[in-house]
Amino acid sequence: MTLASTNARTLRRAAIPRAGRLVVIAVLAASLILYAIVWSSGQIVIWALALGASLSFAVLVLAGIDGTRAVISRRASKMLAEFIENDAAASFVADADGALLSGNPAARRRFAPTFGDTVAATLRGIFADPSGVLYRLQMLARDKGSAREDIVTRSGPVRLSVQYLRDNRFLWRIEDIADGDPVQRGAEGLPVPVMTVSQSGAILSMNAAARILIGERATSIDRVVANWPIPSGKTVQVTTTDGPRPFQLIERGLKAGRREIVLLAEAPAGKVGLSGIGGLPVALLHLDVTGKILSANPAAEALLGDLPAQGAMLGDVMEGLGRPIADWLEETTARRRAPKSEFLRLTRRDQEMFVQVTLSSTRLEEEDCLIAVLNDATELKTLEAQFVQSQKMQAIGQLAGGVAHDFNNLLTAISGHCDLLLLRHDQGDEEYADLMQINQNANRAASLVGQLLAFSRKQTLRPEVLDVRDTLSDLGHLLNRLVGEKVTLTLSHDPVLGAIRADKRQLEQVLMNLVVNARDAMPDGGEIRIVTEAMTLTTPIERDRASIPSGDYVLVKVIDEGVGIPPDKLQKIFEPFYTTKRTGEGTGLGLSTAYGIVKQTGGYIFVDSAVGSGTAFSLIFPVRKKQATDQLFRKDLSIKSTPKHGEGVVLLVEDEAPVRAFASRALRLRGYTVIEAESAEDALNTLEDGALNVDVFVTDVVMPGMDGPSWVRQALKTRPEVRVVFVSGYAEGAFGDTRPGIPNSVFLQKPFSLNQLTDTVHEQLNGTIH
Repeated sequence: MTLASTNARTLRRAAIPRAGRLVVIAVLAASLILYAIVWSSGQIVIWALALGASLSFAVLVLAGIDGTRAVISRRASKMLAEFIENDAAASFVADADGALLSGNPAARRRFAPTFGDTVAATLRGIFADPSGVLYRLQMLARDKGSAREDIVTRSGPVRLSVQYLRDNRFLWRIEDIADGDPVQRGAEGLPVPVMTVSQSGAILSMNAAARILIGERATSIDRVVANWPIPSGKTVQVTTTDGPRPFQLIERGLKAGRREIVLLAEAPAGKVGLSGIGGLPVALLHLDVTGKILSANPAAEALLGDLPAQGAMLGDVMEGLGRPIADWLEETTARRRAPKSEFLRLTRRDQEMFVQVTLSSTRLEEEDCLIAVLNDATELKTLEAQFVQSQKMQAIGQLAGGVAHDFNNLLTAISGHCDLLLLRHDQGDEEYADLMQINQNANRAASLVGQLLAFSRKQTLRPEVLDVRDTLSDLGHLLNRLVGEKVTLTLSHDPVLGAIRADKRQLEQVLMNLVVNARDAMPDGGEIRIVTEAMTLTTPIERDRASIPSGDYVLVKVIDEGVGIPPDKLQKIFEPFYTTKRTGEGTGLGLSTAYGIVKQTGGYIFVDSAVGSGTAFSLIFPVRKKQATDQLFRKDLSIKSTPKHGEGVVLLVEDEAPVRAFASRALRLRGYTVIEAESAEDALNTLEDGALNVDVFVTDVVMPGMDGPSWVRQALKTRPEVRVVFVSGYAEGAFGDTRPGIPNSVFLQKPFSLNQLTDTVHEQLNGTIH
């Protein structure tokens, strides 16, 4: 399937509707002319002839325009096909929906296993869930003409770019990006002079150290080394910028007769191996073919630390290759494959360290041996572990958000219909207690879903200005009941403490989780101290990969005298479902929930622990500068709603039938007229009736087809006075910055009760929500 043929078929499909319209117009024109010929009398004949002639002329003009457009499109498609057909980068042409129109040969070769019907399906083979990235880039390209983004994939970094074409099509290109790591760039980053020499003695490449040593980009090895060729391991005179200097030459054979030459500082008299390169900043090991370390320079000895160097086997000082080290040594000695760096972990007992080892085969003093170049890769592996951890946390967060959305829809239907049943039963009825059990357990399930959203940092927060001392005072009675009789709870407050802006309910949840964990860490009893302090940072501080800017903060510490947390578990405690408690005693969501709430509030959470001494959790919140609206905001949030009846017309748009059935019945019970629609498209069709009066839109946010904010924005163009209530199983922030651009709109998160729904609609109609 070539690009040109696919585009031609696309153009033909697009031309079918236009051709149909032209046929209809032509038939109408012929009918008018025929009518004038058959009924040749009266003034109407003249009008019929004139109209028929005009339509005929219009058909000719439109046909000419379409023909010209088709010719131009075919030429453009042909030029595009010729442009990308031989492109070395994988290229696709897709329509606005992501449907793949074609791909060049490079794309078909690269994505042969996953080459599918859409760009997203094709790219899923190199990185997970590409839909979000593709949508974002496509929107930028539609707005600015083109867009690109560098993405780290399983096989390395790639650059994904898109360009907007005519006829609502997009050109996608995927290019590999050269890794910036020195080993990946070959010898360029090594501090040792390295040259690649051809069979004829021509210098094919020189690294930066060699160019600096020689003073130029030499073209022949005779210009650098006298009396060439020279056996590997011998001392040679090298022409440098400071004149001839002695160097030990190490040679390694490559493919096609090429050789790699490494120049090392001259060894002292009577010594061979690596003893002459002690001053080099790169760590080097001299091994025999069995992997025994014959010598190591000081840089390598410093890297190995307390591990024995000379005389030890390579497998004794490092591990983690994933296959026998003997196989690696044998492959390198036999030169069956090009040298490739491997990441291994040193067996040091004092600290965990990783090294990047590049192994090369050579000859010294007429004996086969191996040279290992070591680079400290601890920071790189740490960053890699952090990246993997962040990807894992993000993936679990997305899963949690998706599960929460589906469960919230189910819980809305369950609790909503339970509310409807409770309206028909008094407390004395036999079924009333059963209905209350259903209602209470639905609320418990909603709380668990809230924890999932809190971990994924996607729950809807209701922030208000708080004094932490007041919050702890209100919570004190409950906390004392939680800790039990064996544990003493002590509160200590800083007299000068600023206010913070947070969700009071969520902050209380964090404090309860930390106190319960502290209690469980002291099975024999003890003291839990909650300390609040005012903290001012004059300069930013860095801790645990977090950067805290300068400013005023409120510090809340929860300190226990428990068993403490071992260092190897300290880095995992904020992971979801990770718990050190016995089965059935903990879900593993407590600390991950606390982490998500604190982060979403804009604060920081840290932990310090020592085994046998106890643990201290530190919560840091930025101080809220006093604003005129703070008191008013708190007052509005404290208003308690009561069931209200109202009048008005509500357009209810919800794709979930059970939720729609409950919501419509609830609103009708309160006196509202409800018009139901199962999709955004149905809602817009209903609103085409200009005589229909609608007061409030109640709409789900995420629906198949057009989403809630999109159809509401379109409907408000002709009905700007209508107020809006958005409902969703996702949190309020899940649909981005779309709602702030919609006036007179509020958000109600699922699951909601009958009273919550009707009160929100009533307040919108009466203009009491801002």
